[in-house]
Amino acid sequence: MVAVERLRPVEQGARQLAPDLARGIMLALIAVANSAIYLYGRPYGIRQHIIEHGWADRVASAVSMTVVDARAYPMFAALFGYGMVQIWNRRRDDAEGRRVLRRRSRWLLAFGAVHATLLFSGDVLGVYGLVGLVLVRLLRARDRVLLVLAACWLVLVALSSALVYSTPEGTAQRSYFWSFAIEDPLTALALRPLEWMMNPLGMLGVGTAALVGVWAGRRALLSSPDRLRRAALWGPLIGAAGGLPVGLIAAGVLAVHDPVVVMALNAVHVVTGIAGGLGYAALIAVLADRIGQRLGPVGTALAACGQRSLTCYLLQSVVFVALLSPYAGGLGGRLGSAATVALALLTWAGTVVVAEVMRRTGTRGPAEALLRRLIYPRG
Repeated sequence: MVAVERLRPVEQGARQLAPDLARGIMLALIAVANSAIYLYGRPYGIRQHIIEHGWADRVASAVSMTVVDARAYPMFAALFGYGMVQIWNRRRDDAEGRRVLRRRSRWLLAFGAVHATLLFSGDVLGVYGLVGLVLVRLLRARDRVLLVLAACWLVLVALSSALVYSTPEGTAQRSYFWSFAIEDPLTALALRPLEWMMNPLGMLGVGTAALVGVWAGRRALLSSPDRLRRAALWGPLIGAAGGLPVGLIAAGVLAVHDPVVVMALNAVHVVTGIAGGLGYAALIAVLADRIGQRLGPVGTALAACGQRSLTCYLLQSVVFVALLSPYAGGLGGRLGSAATVALALLTWAGTVVVAEVMRRTGTRGPAEALLRRLIYPRG
């Protein structure tokens, strides 16, 4: 009987630059998107964002809704699907590869449950874990099957996104994510698991993006930037065009009161957000190719952040809870959108510095190290 070599994690020198650089940069957009959820104590407008009145806050809301909201997580989902193919391609045995990917997805689900319960009920790790369990069954599916499933799922995404954020403008309470305005920490703790279980309803777009990521991973497209130039141009443009109406509404420039129109704009916003997220990944891959070996200190730090994206993502939540939640710093009840965006970007920059220090000392992110220890068997 021939012994089968067990699948091991990829070593540092074998990593591709583009995915790590993309994760490092896009964590900035994740920070901006997540920090907005912590704002409370004022009426909510479209897509449950705080209604602002000052010009700086209105501009920040418009920009955030146009280029960030519903655009960052699809990009990470595409990279997640892409990464699953990379793991699959390094398999030594079909059954062993499936076991590793299933373990990875289950542990991501567990990480997400802990993260959501203790810190942030808008957690996406659990969603990726669920998506990963489905993708394991589709890794041998034909390309046409993957793309047809992605298109069909997109229809469901459009329908669900039209309904999930249909709360009327000026509502004093969100339709979910109630815990972010709760002053009692124990009550908030009890609400977060329920909110987390509802969270996938608002993040169905990651399914389509992950399927496209698997398709792209089979072709190693992030290593072939010449084939991504059109996506790098048109993806972000489509994302911005589809997000602009909602951005103008959030800024108070455009007034739309017809609920059917609001639902339609929400659907367009989320569907084009998937194109935008995929386009961001393609754009960063093209930039990574141009940079090549001339990465420089900033690019090196961003890639280090991407290599430790799980740790940096969790660190963001720690900072936001400490500063913004009503039972801690309470800044979420006082800061406007502009100041919150600044805080989010400063938090992201801090995690980049932490990641670079870890890189220089040869230290893996603690969350990544724990996840690897749980996924890969010893021996």
